[in-house]
Amino acid sequence: MSMMSPSDLLPGPAFSEHDRGRGLFFLKIASAAVGFAMLLQLSVNNNFLVQEIHISGFQAGLLETARESCGIFAFAILALIAGLAEPLIASLVVLVFALGLSSYAFAPTYGWVIILSLVWSQGLHIWMPLPNSMTLALAEKGKAGARLGQVAAFGSIGSGIGLVAALILTKAHIPIRPLYLMAGGVAVLGSAACLMIPRNIKTPGPKLLFRRRYATYYLLCFFEGWRKQIAMCFAGFLLVKNHHASLSVMLVLWGSIQLASWLSAPPIGRLIDRVGEKRVLTTYYSILILVFVAYAAVNVSGILYAIFVIDGTLSVCNTAFSTYVNRIAPASEHTPTLSMGVAANHVAAVAMPFVGGLLWNYVGFRWAFLIGIPAALASMVVVSRMRPGSSVEETVVTAQAGLPMDGEM
Repeated sequence: MSMMSPSDLLPGPAFSEHDRGRGLFFLKIASAAVGFAMLLQLSVNNNFLVQEIHISGFQAGLLETARESCGIFAFAILALIAGLAEPLIASLVVLVFALGLSSYAFAPTYGWVIILSLVWSQGLHIWMPLPNSMTLALAEKGKAGARLGQVAAFGSIGSGIGLVAALILTKAHIPIRPLYLMAGGVAVLGSAACLMIPRNIKTPGPKLLFRRRYATYYLLCFFEGWRKQIAMCFAGFLLVKNHHASLSVMLVLWGSIQLASWLSAPPIGRLIDRVGEKRVLTTYYSILILVFVAYAAVNVSGILYAIFVIDGTLSVCNTAFSTYVNRIAPASEHTPTLSMGVAANHVAAVAMPFVGGLLWNYVGFRWAFLIGIPAALASMVVVSRMRPGSSVEETVVTAQAGLPMDGEM
């Protein structure tokens, strides 16, 4: 998630070609290292929690609530450290991430897992906006988009390498806990790489913007946080806890999601450009309702594996949120509006796992998924209020004329 924009960085520091090239190189290495560690954690997490810590559905939800709360605190921390050298901040928070994650290898109880999750998650959430802001500062004029794409690509490459490494080691009968040491070790290399980035990159803290005319976007982000946590917290947990999916199976499923997302992202982006966000998001939420019903009703492991991959791949439709902001908001309001959306997303991401965990524990696992249906239906109602095809210019004219905007009553 990016909380910065090119306009936030101007006039910005001047770099020699050597310093610029060196900075981008080591930033790519850091991005790959964090991607390696993060996706490895994501793919082995449910097997670790079920097989090593023996947690319940309620405990899984509580753990995710604690972890996602770090996303809210990250806004305050980023504001406090604004103006400091970003490469040094990045190095420190990636090191915190590495230490917390690698310490899973020694976590004896559920309580310790929560404490360590707060450590690595806080480091990760502070790191998240920094690669984009450092890339924008280092990018040559007119090449910001290309440089952002390159850094993101290295993150994806690192994620893929992490999955392959974990699968090879799992096939070699290496236990789960040492995999966390490997993930933490690679993240430490990422921390060291950040120290090689030029240190005169200093950007403002995150800015939040709330405008009534962007209510549609804020609501969609809130409900997306709710939907995302059903997949992140309970879908994989269901496969491991109820259907006894092995670590090898989960690694293959996560690899399939990565590949499917990589292949589907470009055509989905072109589809959004061609038919608009409204039609794409309406289809997205319609499919999500079927996915939630399937999680609750299907009892065949192979079918659930396919649903899990489809569910994970559907996240590429989130691109429509950013293109919608680009369409309705002037460039000067893009970054603070997107940041406000991230904040709304995290509010739901903190609440949903707790509610879902209670439902899993006291009513049954099916309700942890069925509760996603009202969120999807509410999102469809919100999407129905979008004006298809409205440009930024049309939005400004509408606002100046005092007419209701998307999301306004």
